[in-house]
Amino acid sequence: MHSFAILFAASSSLIQASHGVPTPVQSEPGLNERGVLGDVDGLLTGVLGSVVSSLNSLSPTATGTGNYATALKELQSCSPTTSPTAVTQALSSLSAIYEATPTPNNLYAAIAMQIEEGLVEGNVQSALTSVEGALSGEDSDINLNTRTPSITVYPKASSSDAPYDLTEAQLREVIYIPSTFKYGAKGAPQPVILMPGTGSTGYLNFIGNYIPLLQGSSIGDPVWLNIPGFELNDAQTNAEYIAYAINYIYGISNKRQVAVFAWSQGNINTQWAFKYWPSTRSKVTDHVAFSPDYHGTVLANFIALGEPLPPSVLQQEYNSNFIDTLRSNGGDSAYVPTTTIYSGFFDEIVEPQQGTGASAFLNDARSVGVSNNEVQLICQGQAAGGFYTHEGILYNALGYALAVDALSHSGPGQTSRLNLGTVCAEAITPGLNLADFLVTENVIPIAGFAILVYPNKVTVEPAIKSYAL
Repeated sequence: MHSFAILFAASSSLIQASHGVPTPVQSEPGLNERGVLGDVDGLLTGVLGSVVSSLNSLSPTATGTGNYATALKELQSCSPTTSPTAVTQALSSLSAIYEATPTPNNLYAAIAMQIEEGLVEGNVQSALTSVEGALSGEDSDINLNTRTPSITVYPKASSSDAPYDLTEAQLREVIYIPSTFKYGAKGAPQPVILMPGTGSTGYLNFIGNYIPLLQGSSIGDPVWLNIPGFELNDAQTNAEYIAYAINYIYGISNKRQVAVFAWSQGNINTQWAFKYWPSTRSKVTDHVAFSPDYHGTVLANFIALGEPLPPSVLQQEYNSNFIDTLRSNGGDSAYVPTTTIYSGFFDEIVEPQQGTGASAFLNDARSVGVSNNEVQLICQGQAAGGFYTHEGILYNALGYALAVDALSHSGPGQTSRLNLGTVCAEAITPGLNLADFLVTENVIPIAGFAILVYPNKVTVEPAIKSYAL
């Protein structure tokens, strides 16, 4: 078994006793059987330099204070020692980080290794500035959207909707609408809302993948949400932004139904919005879910370092109160046609992520249409079925093909309509390149910095809102 087993075992022990760890899916083929494990010995000879070693010594089970400050200081001293020249080389180096012996002991050690291997765009200080500085331009969370929707959006689009805690001005200003947006004009592509994940903004999350893939295309017309706090605040509050955005973009786009593309936490925020703001459901044709964690993750404490965590991280623990509430009363099934796309090898953030026991796996009790797609099973032994991280699914070629298929047909994306021989042969989505790969990989270091400097860490997850009780 590859070295991740050590990391998984150590991290699993951190889950609170009341949080049940899922039973492994016995019928799921092993990674070696899938043909995705290669020989990575020697790829990172000597990678555990002084910075990585120092970070690796920080224990997720440690108690006390100062570990976050130490991690931040050590990361700021990181610099690349090499740089990849091709996507295949970059994928091999990324794979080797999680195949190394010893395996990274925490998220920050992994980030340091990623930086040293040149698997990010820019430098450490620019990443930290992105987190600590005021958001502006396409990354702004204070946007002036003056168009009045043709439907009632606020305070409620439907009497059955939950109440908003945020003002309409707060909800609307996080929506970034680029100058290229067509507002649902006749013949224009379908509006697509891009919803980010933990530790990111819509722009940072998607600028290396679905913003360039969609803008100017005939596939979809994107806007994105730059949610305050880098999605580290209460996930219930984060869900309010996507609930409002669905109704608002529909209402200013000639009542064209929208699609939602989301990554990581953005998917459970969206699912929460569908559940508690039912008005959103009829306005959405498709939810394309990249690396979702509908059941949370047993690795949530991988980033804890023995200190408090941002609220939304605690809420993504396996069987947290938030996750249990989300999944109750049919919330573990889709509300709109949904295409989930995830990596069984290797999601460094969400586990389990294999087979029907995957956190990404969504049921279909309402028969709205769901396809669950683990890339290693569909593209077994081929390029698109190799090593892909939590963020790597954003540039995975099968993920893109399924997203396009979902928007092109009624219901979710279906592999039966794809030329898998062609799709699975691609290591990265056609149209993206090494620079896009590196920009996408920035998502994890930026998330790490955002967590380290987040000012309002907690030891107990936020209480469930009264409307959900």
